[in-house]
Formats: sequence, structure tokens, C-alpha cells
Amino acid sequence: MKRIIRILSLAGILCAAGLQVSAEKLVILHTNDTHSQIDPDDKDNRGGIARRKVIVDSVRGAEKNMLLVDAGDAVQGTLYFNLYGGVVEQKAMNALGYDLRILGNHEFDNGIDALAKVLDESDAEFLATNYKLDNTPLAEEFEKYSIREFDGKRIGFIAINLKPEGMIADGNYNGLVYTDAVEAANASAWWLKNVEHCDLVVAITHIGYDPAVPPGDKSLAESTRNIDIIIGGHSHDLIDPDKDNLQWRVKNLDGKEVLVTQVGKQGKNVGEISIDLDNGTADYRVIPVTARYDDRLDPAMAELIAPYRAGVDSLMQVPAGRTAKELGQLSPELLNWATDIVLERGRRIAPDVDFAILNKGGLRRGLPKGMITEGQIITMLPFDNHIQIIDIKGADLLDAFRQMAAIGGNGVSDGVEIDYTTTTEGKPEIISARLNGKDIEPDSTYRVATIDYLANGGDYMPTLANHTTVASSSDVLYNDVLAYLRGQKNKKQNPSGKLRFVNK
Repeated sequence: MKRIIRILSLAGILCAAGLQVSAEKLVILHTNDTHSQIDPDDKDNRGGIARRKVIVDSVRGAEKNMLLVDAGDAVQGTLYFNLYGGVVEQKAMNALGYDLRILGNHEFDNGIDALAKVLDESDAEFLATNYKLDNTPLAEEFEKYSIREFDGKRIGFIAINLKPEGMIADGNYNGLVYTDAVEAANASAWWLKNVEHCDLVVAITHIGYDPAVPPGDKSLAESTRNIDIIIGGHSHDLIDPDKDNLQWRVKNLDGKEVLVTQVGKQGKNVGEISIDLDNGTADYRVIPVTARYDDRLDPAMAELIAPYRAGVDSLMQVPAGRTAKELGQLSPELLNWATDIVLERGRRIAPDVDFAILNKGGLRRGLPKGMITEGQIITMLPFDNHIQIIDIKGADLLDAFRQMAAIGGNGVSDGVEIDYTTTTEGKPEIISARLNGKDIEPDSTYRVATIDYLANGGDYMPTLANHTTVASSSDVLYNDVLAYLRGQKNKKQNPSGKLRFVNK
């Protein structure tokens, strides 16, 4: 770890004696988008909250000044959330001693009333700077900012969140008022520096690094003053200085460098920011959470999780079907397969469905080769989404396709072929959109099977909301998929990997 030497008033005497004195520092450990990954991932054996505790305890024991911070989406993604609604995550994070936390969009997945109830289980201080929560059940749980003092230095923390409309399901954030992220960050950081006299300002964010719908952390840094460090989340980016994969020092409006961090997803890494409190400089590294910590696991953590693990393990052992090959989470095979099931189920609900649309962000894990279980299907499609059949104009579909192209495409069912390009200005343009070899016509009406989240304009596709609802499934999507698999009578699933959304 970086060590910086501080010059004291007795520097001459100390140097003469051959002594060195280390600088006062603050270490911030941070996570984001851990998504209920209590256990290590069953594919690569990375992550696990018990291993994370070993890292946290080790640093806390070695450092005089340490904070543990989370940048949102601590829930949703494994059966621990589906079965227990977020309680396990709060108790586990309490055991690690989280100091500061902010909301992610998935904290709202069970609605704002359920969120307020489950946050009563948390010991951390919660921040929300650009969410006005006065008229919500969360009003008493959140502060606009926090100031922590270490060795005479004042560090201010703010929380910047994404626009909920189009990302959080309608009805799940009633009463919440959104304030522009850049405006709120600028105003709050100015206040902390100039009125509260903070030496440094840290923005904990859940807006993504460089999203298709700005702002993201990179543009936030470029568009503001007075922010020194951004601890990010939402986009699942791993910003690793050792790999130099993404820009992690970004110049702000005054030409000063802002440290921008994010550590991927599922708790597979912990970020460590080391701040020299004498001169305000900061260094950053990524700590992988691997099996190397298994010989130091805290038995108390295992005892805390054990009562909940039984329910999770039981579902993970119930056979649901078989696959002919591995279907990776980001593979076209998995996206094609899931979208085609939406089409097949949709045609059971209403006649004459033309095609289906599904968002790839709704697929939260892949499937192994061979036997797949009910627990794996629920974990793959964990959200409370229902298949919905809509009638919609081609013009609105084409606008939605443009938004899909901005994120590299989404799921469309067999028979749909979409070619797109990206302009020199970085804007997506649809070259052609065909259904069974015929162009999708702006003035024609199409019957589409999708999920209610998308039909309501979710994933920032507002034109999908310009529809007439025909019918809806009475069950959640993962149960529809399980019903489909039961009808396959253990036939091996072997979907095509042909790209249906092609960047030309």
C-alpha cells in the first residue's frame, strides 16, 4: 500500500536520527451492485460476504481511519432476496460494519413501503442528495450529506442517484422527487467546500460510469467542481488502475483530477481508496474476493446466514430441465432462448402475437450445461415481471429499437432482424428492422409480447408505453419459463446463437 512521508516541525532532528513518520490517512473500502450475492458465485467461485468480511476486518484492524461504503443495489439477484425480501443482506452488511450507504434502483424492487421496512434492519447511515424523500416512508431514514472528521480534516459525502422514471417500475417509488444529478452534485459540493469547510468531497453515486442515457460518473466529473472522488455503481463496470481499462482520473471543470472508481458486481471485488489527509491526494486499488480468504472466515457469519441458506439450497436442487450447452449470461444463445419463450408463452395468452421483446439486463445469470434447476431459473429472472401483450405502432417500435441499439441491442424473438449503426456523434441509427423478411412499417400496428416493465417504458424506452394492452400473464415470468420447461419433457435446450440485433 502506498505510504507518504510527512515533514513535521522537528523534521531536521528526525531525519538526523534516521526516522520517518507516515502521513495521516483515511482508507475507504467500497462495494457496489453486490446484488444479494451472499455466497460465492457458483460459476467462478468469486465473491461471498464471509470472504468480504475477512478483507474488511483485516483493513479495519490495520488502519486508524477507515470507512466502509456501499454505492447501491445491495439487493436483488439471488434467492436470498426472492425468499427473504432483503433482510439477509441488511443483517450481513451490519456484521461487516458498513458506515455509509446509498440507494440503487433495485432497492425499490418490492416497493418503497417494503424498502422502508427492511432498512429498519440496517445500522448504516443512508444518504440521498438528489432524491427528495419528504413525502415518502423513507423521510426519516436519509440525510442529504454527511461530514466525517479524521485527524482534523473534514470529509463531506453526498449521494447522487439516477432518474427513477423509466428505470424503476411505476408505483415502486411513489412520493420520491428527483433533482437533476449534475445540478444537485454541483450545489451540494459547493456547499460542503465553501460553507461547511470540508477539505475533500466524495460523491457516492448510482448512475453508471458512461451510460447511454447520461449523466454518468465520467460526465459528472467533467461537469462539476469541488468533487474530489466519485465512488460509483449501477453499470457494473470494473475500473481497475492495474488494467487501465477505463479512465479513472477525470478532469473537472477547473481542470483538476477527480478519482472515479467502481468495482464491478456481485461482490467479487472490494475497492480500496487511500487518502493522504495532509495533501488530499488519493490512490486506489481493486482487491479481488477469492478463496484465498477461506482459511480466515468468521464462524459468526456462517451462523448468521445458516438459517436462510436452507431455503435457498432447497430450490437450487429441484430439477427444471436440461441444456445441451452452457448458456452464458451475456450470450446471444441465452437472450434468444429467453425471448423466444416470451413469444411462445405470449401466444398462449393472446392470438396473433407477431414477435417478442425482452431486455438483456433482465437476465441476471447464465445456465450451466446439463441439468438446470428451479433456483437457477428464478435467479436468472428474479424480478416480479409479467408477460404483457400489447398492440403498438411501428413508429414507436422503431424509436424503442434505437434506444436498444444505444446499449448494443436487446432481445428480439426469432424472425426479427435489426441492423443498426452508430453515427460519428455516437448516436444509434436503425438501418433496417424486419419481421419475417418484411420491413416494420411506421404506420402499421404490431402485436408484441414483452414484460410489463418494458411495456410501461422501462429501461428508458418511453415509446413502448404508447400502446394498447391486450392481455397479461397472471404469473411472474420465471414461473412462465418453468412451465415452458415442464412442457418440454426434459428435452435438451439448444438455442441458436445467431445475432438478431446486428451492429453494422
